[in-house]
Amino acid sequence: MRFRQAIWDEPLLFEKPSNEVEPPTTGLVPPKLARRDLDLPNLPEWEVVRHFTRLSQMTFGIDSGFYPLGSCTMKFNPKVNEELAALPGVRRAHPCQDESTVQGSLQILYELQQILAQIGGMDAVTLQPAAGAQGEFTGLLLAHAYHADRGEGARDEVLLPDTAHGTNFASAGMLGYKVLEVPSRDGQVDLAALRKAAGPRTLALMLTNPNTLGIFESRVQEIAEIVHEAGGLLYYDGANFNAILGRTNPGAMGFDILHLNLHKTFTTPHGGGGPGVGPVGVKKHLAPYLPVPIVAYDGVRYTLEYDRPKSIGKVRAWYGNFALLVRAYAYILGQGSDGLKWVTDRAVLNANYLKHRLNSHLEVPYPGVRKHEFVASGSTLKERGLRTVDLAKRLMDFGFHPPTVYFPHLIDEAIMPEPTETESKETLDAFADAVAAILKEDPEVVRTAPHNTAARRVDEVLAAREPILSWRMWQAKKGA
Repeated sequence: MRFRQAIWDEPLLFEKPSNEVEPPTTGLVPPKLARRDLDLPNLPEWEVVRHFTRLSQMTFGIDSGFYPLGSCTMKFNPKVNEELAALPGVRRAHPCQDESTVQGSLQILYELQQILAQIGGMDAVTLQPAAGAQGEFTGLLLAHAYHADRGEGARDEVLLPDTAHGTNFASAGMLGYKVLEVPSRDGQVDLAALRKAAGPRTLALMLTNPNTLGIFESRVQEIAEIVHEAGGLLYYDGANFNAILGRTNPGAMGFDILHLNLHKTFTTPHGGGGPGVGPVGVKKHLAPYLPVPIVAYDGVRYTLEYDRPKSIGKVRAWYGNFALLVRAYAYILGQGSDGLKWVTDRAVLNANYLKHRLNSHLEVPYPGVRKHEFVASGSTLKERGLRTVDLAKRLMDFGFHPPTVYFPHLIDEAIMPEPTETESKETLDAFADAVAAILKEDPEVVRTAPHNTAARRVDEVLAAREPILSWRMWQAKKGA
């Protein structure tokens, strides 16, 4: 595979020179209705079309290249799922329709609830949450409702391993819970520290397995016993579910609650700020508290069940993001049980192959095999005056999207690739060869990368604090 380079820089439409000659009018718009105050550049149609086409070619996406963001599971989205989601019966369904007119849609939702419950080893599922983070929010609300119903509403501590996802901390903090971080030992939860932290105020332990290091928590059943003996619940963050799909499940490990990121494991598109899906599954002792409505089936017709007195209520408008749920439903049926196992086997193989290829260039802390992802350390780059961020930026010049960097925080100069099952050996070799080539380059070339992208290295802190979201904001900024 040859390395790709970025092509060009495309100016904004406002920066393009306008034609001096007024375009002919069509006569379709009466003069009194024609707008003259739009302050738009006077450009012919072909210039506008070419502008947006070039922008689309500059955009990096999963359809254009390797997207090795660790913990994000950025894999190819099968196009047949897009076609099914665009069918008129899916696209034109309205949430206000009478149940009798959308029996097919409700059947899809009902069957998806059952399928996800089986895959996760749970007894019941809600499809409402619109993202994994909202799934965490929902799961903690369920845990609170369960404890309060038992007269233990004073439980206000959430235990989190130091390998946990940042959204776990955010979700617990947003709900007002006290967060207790549990340290790890040799890349896994320190059981002695967990025993010390668990107690009568423990609401739940939020755990990802495999964890963010890509290491499977081999003592997960002991972890479950410790938390349950303290009266707490065990919550499964499904961000890394791609590593166990079809091979094991959280229910078998002792978890009470789980959320699944359908935009990760089950290939509905990552929203890019748009809709996602984060269904939550529970064991039967938590089922009464699930959000309403739940799709039910009496053997004759499908209904939306609202009469659930212990429910935590709604967490999302309507019944969830239906079109994305259809995509996941189609993906699961298309794979079948053997296909889902293949997904995990291939993802694990790819991750360990890439780890092996990079191990001679970057240190990979902790021995042993990994699951779907791994974390390397770029600490040796410091000897040349470089950091992990420099390597990540330079990879862009070779046509690769950078992996996740500086997460998890317990690894110095962390870099976390996740190849997923949809990447070929050729792609993984090209990525590893690019890393090896960069590590032999002049440090100044790497430190000042990227060189061949439309925008050079940006001040990411300033961009977050003072976002410029429009041309007019940019003009105002320049005039300030």
